[in-house]
Amino acid sequence: MPRHIVHRRWRSFRKAVRSAATSHESQHVTELYPPDFFRDARVLITGGMGFLGSNLAIALVERGARVTLVDAMIDAYGGNPFNIAPVADRVIVNYCDIRDPNAMNYLVRDQDIILHLAGQVDHILSIVVSPFDDIDINVKGTAVVLEACRRYAPNARLIYTGTRGQYGRPHSLPVAEDAPTLPLGIYELTNLAAEKMVQIYQQVHGLRAVPLRITNVYGPRGQMKHSRYGVANWFVRLALDGLTIPVFGDGTILRDFLYVDDCVEAILACTASDTIQGEIFNVGAQTPYNFVDLADAVIRAVGHGQWTLTEFSPERKAQEPGSFYCDITKIREQLGWTPTISLDEGLARTVSYYREHRQHYW
Repeated sequence: MPRHIVHRRWRSFRKAVRSAATSHESQHVTELYPPDFFRDARVLITGGMGFLGSNLAIALVERGARVTLVDAMIDAYGGNPFNIAPVADRVIVNYCDIRDPNAMNYLVRDQDIILHLAGQVDHILSIVVSPFDDIDINVKGTAVVLEACRRYAPNARLIYTGTRGQYGRPHSLPVAEDAPTLPLGIYELTNLAAEKMVQIYQQVHGLRAVPLRITNVYGPRGQMKHSRYGVANWFVRLALDGLTIPVFGDGTILRDFLYVDDCVEAILACTASDTIQGEIFNVGAQTPYNFVDLADAVIRAVGHGQWTLTEFSPERKAQEPGSFYCDITKIREQLGWTPTISLDEGLARTVSYYREHRQHYW
């Protein structure tokens, strides 16, 4: 079985890349939307204590927004109070469930922007244990949010974050937004159903809604206690713990891995646009990597480690779509967004974060 060990010689290279990427990112943000667009905007984020929600919260507070976070803090879903530590005294946190109509009717009132991220996101759990949480949270929960918006925040800008899994096995690569949607699991199917509801509310009730299909996001503030959410982050934990990284299959399956800061900027760009309501956008990385490449990149970032090829479990094999990476031409051409952070740089930042804060995530 192949194994790979890499030492610390990449550190000076990563430092130079980090400096260049940070400069590029600052210029890129200014181009995507006016620098004061979010100042004093009232923003509600569902799933706000989780991975993507907390990173969005921090970015929005830094841009002057007034942010309210909603999170049910369901065990193992990734909600973590430490995620919002940099802005804890500048956000409002409401611990409630999106399936509660009374709570959502109250919370959406007077909001300018609603970022709907909350959901059951474990595609294996929905097949192996039960599909009912997916249906209840992803479908019913989204219906509750949409109905609350229709009644009490009809002019708010609404972003719904779905998944690249809605496509299923791709017919061709890269996968554009007009590709067939043939989900392989209940999780992906419920995301597609929620997306369709968002489109109906946009078309029938005039909600200013934009559905996104997001690829494999990694980076700081993701949960690290189990392997069911986010393969790149899990590889980082294994390498930091000195454990062997399992690479499923023959290691040649391709994915696009998107650093969380790039994903945040895509969501903010979609939020700020006045011309894309009802449109669907892929949010992914431009360059695909196979899982051996990913494992090698993680090992470079950590400074040590090894990987080995591993057989798929039956449930993973049944839902494995094969190689998949997004076509992001549409969002690039319409909004000017494109990722700016390379895989090596994103992993270096991720490793640095978890080395400093591992006691809050392990």
